[in-house]
Amino acid sequence: MKKEHILVIRFSALGDVAMTVPVIWSLAHQYPDVRITVLSRNSSRPLFEDLAPNVGFMGADLKREYRGIKGLNALYRRLTAKQFTHVADLHNVLRSEFLRMRFNLGSFRVEHIDKHRKGRRRLISGNNRQLEQQPTSFDNYTDVLEKLGFPVKVDFRSIFGEGKGDLSQLPTLNAQRLRVGEQSSGMLSTPNIGIAPFAAHQGKVYPPHLMQQVIELLTQKYPEARIFLFGRGQQEEEWFSKWCQQYQQCTYVGHLVENMRQELILMSHLDVMLSMDSANMHLASLVATPVVSVWGATHPYAGFMGWNQKVENAIQLDLDCRPCSIFGQKPCRRGDYACLNNIKPTTIVEKINSILLTKQNT
Repeated sequence: MKKEHILVIRFSALGDVAMTVPVIWSLAHQYPDVRITVLSRNSSRPLFEDLAPNVGFMGADLKREYRGIKGLNALYRRLTAKQFTHVADLHNVLRSEFLRMRFNLGSFRVEHIDKHRKGRRRLISGNNRQLEQQPTSFDNYTDVLEKLGFPVKVDFRSIFGEGKGDLSQLPTLNAQRLRVGEQSSGMLSTPNIGIAPFAAHQGKVYPPHLMQQVIELLTQKYPEARIFLFGRGQQEEEWFSKWCQQYQQCTYVGHLVENMRQELILMSHLDVMLSMDSANMHLASLVATPVVSVWGATHPYAGFMGWNQKVENAIQLDLDCRPCSIFGQKPCRRGDYACLNNIKPTTIVEKINSILLTKQNT
């Protein structure tokens, strides 16, 4: 009898792929005799390396090597050589639909995700908005696996198990600058705080001049704090360099670590992470770091809250116009992004402080 081997397909943005990790980890541990292969973009590989002995990863460059119908057919031929028995399409877009169609023609069990688009559309309907919690991505992923015959209870905690990442894997030359090796002793005066202030869309970004006020307030309240700035890009380069010059407590993480795995190790040693509705919220969630998340155009009810994060740590304003977008890419209907501009820096700092107080008292 052929050994059961599940192909899990999920391309898309890093945050979406990160949300598969708790489900795949749970699947792997509850079905140790089943092989699992994750098909995604190469950039997602660090999320699945060493996740479990029966989990493998296949990277696919859809923009060049496997571009278009010809490329997808070549990818399908590569996949069939792996002798899969089950296919879980956790993406359900044109590319994965094509692969699904090819697998359906063979002797495979194939299921795909239900994205509950109608319910999400009702969340952002301007005339008849229905603010109701939609099934989470984790629910949607487990539904696919259950249809394939693999019901899963998601009991994931961290990619590092019950502990934290190995600090010895961080670049030796930068260890002193990172200072993360000096473990927070539990004293409120010296917390390790992460900040990931940017996202792919303007509707999910807290204005940088207001974020600077958050940093100012944090450095005043916690003069010995270590503030680690996460993210890579033009905006990050501009603002992080400025903040690091102005506040000695700030460290630009992208200049000191070499890859995503090292970022995850560092995140696991944070006392709290401040993030937008973005990939960094999900990455911090994968290492069991509590997150204060800021939501503008989007809303946790769409189902994209980080794994095991508390909704009371989500900062958002109750406005008639929000949420106006599921993914944050739509322009502001009002034109002023009040959902973000009207959030006070003191509100964010108070929420961070409440988490630090809770950690100190436990």
